[in-house]
Amino acid sequence: MRHAAGGKVCAEAAGVARSVRRAWRGPGRERDLVVLACKATLAAVLAWSVAAWLLRNTLALMAPWVALVLVRTTVYRSVAWAVQQTLAIALGTVVATAGAMALGRPVAAMLLVLPVMLLIGNWQHFGEQGIAGATSALFTLAGGEWSVSIAADRVLAAFLGAGVGVVVNALVLPPVYLRSVHEAAGGVVRECCAVLEAVADGLQGPWRYEQAVRWQERARRLPGLLRGLRSAVERAEESTRLNPEHRRRAQPSGPPGEETLRTLEDVADHLQGLTRVLAEAAADSPAARCVRHTDVTRPYADFLHGVSRALAVYGRTVTGEDTGEARRELERTLRQVEAAHEDLRARLAGRPVLGPAAMELSGSLLAEARRLTRRLCPGGDTGRDGRPRRERTTGAR
Repeated sequence: MRHAAGGKVCAEAAGVARSVRRAWRGPGRERDLVVLACKATLAAVLAWSVAAWLLRNTLALMAPWVALVLVRTTVYRSVAWAVQQTLAIALGTVVATAGAMALGRPVAAMLLVLPVMLLIGNWQHFGEQGIAGATSALFTLAGGEWSVSIAADRVLAAFLGAGVGVVVNALVLPPVYLRSVHEAAGGVVRECCAVLEAVADGLQGPWRYEQAVRWQERARRLPGLLRGLRSAVERAEESTRLNPEHRRRAQPSGPPGEETLRTLEDVADHLQGLTRVLAEAAADSPAARCVRHTDVTRPYADFLHGVSRALAVYGRTVTGEDTGEARRELERTLRQVEAAHEDLRARLAGRPVLGPAAMELSGSLLAEARRLTRRLCPGGDTGRDGRPRRERTTGAR
């Protein structure tokens, strides 16, 4: 037990050391956390100093507390939280002061005021800041002195702290969360490419049912990565609102947007459909545990390798890596994918007559290939008449 505990401590210490080195070397999550800690400290100290100077309540606890909380988010959300939190604090302070002055005993006032404030804190318009009402009421009742002037000072301190927190967050390195979007988009693209490569390598020869099940399980994890990407995109978009520096700090290519999300969601959807087709084909003959339609699947494997290369290049265009050259390479690669798809159709159509199972498999694979090609190639999400295509696979989302 002692050795295990010592090993955990050493591992934690090593992790902290790596984080410190990454923060020192360059931009990244670790440096963002250091900047956030310094900004929050600056806001709290400024709020405390100004509140102690201006207000008679020398404790001035509300001001640094509010400022500290508001710096830990985007500029837009800090403004929204400032309104919600200061209103909750004002309400809690006023109700607690009235209860204490009426009852004269803090314990009796707590029994009356705290349940009311906790219930009011669940009001949807307070959002995540509803608990601040009950907390401010507790601070007020525990302070030992209650008067209208003290309550007014504490409410003013809360408003002052909110103002300081918002100003510091907006003017001192305001956060623009683009890096997390690029990282999330790159992670989705890499996993899609990995699934494509695994399937393509497996289809080069006889492939087993267990392989197809692993491909299908891996493809089913893609929607979870996409949910993370959508959350990152929403957070990045929010971080640009009311942000005075988002235009200067934004990359020319911009963060991945809704169109990128739709493209990657469709690709993940089609991969789930593809792996489902292969798993069902292998499950049709569980006794053999192996499918040997290599005349059908080998050409298809070559096509999937091409799609994987195109998707990898597409990932460079949405993560801001060498965007100009990546877009030109993407156009070339997508033309090759279109040509490979046409060649695949011709090769499978020119095969000698196969058995019913092989014909059914080839038809399903061609349908999935067509869906992937349509989505990735230029204008792939619209038909010949210019209208959006509605065709989607029925795989699990």
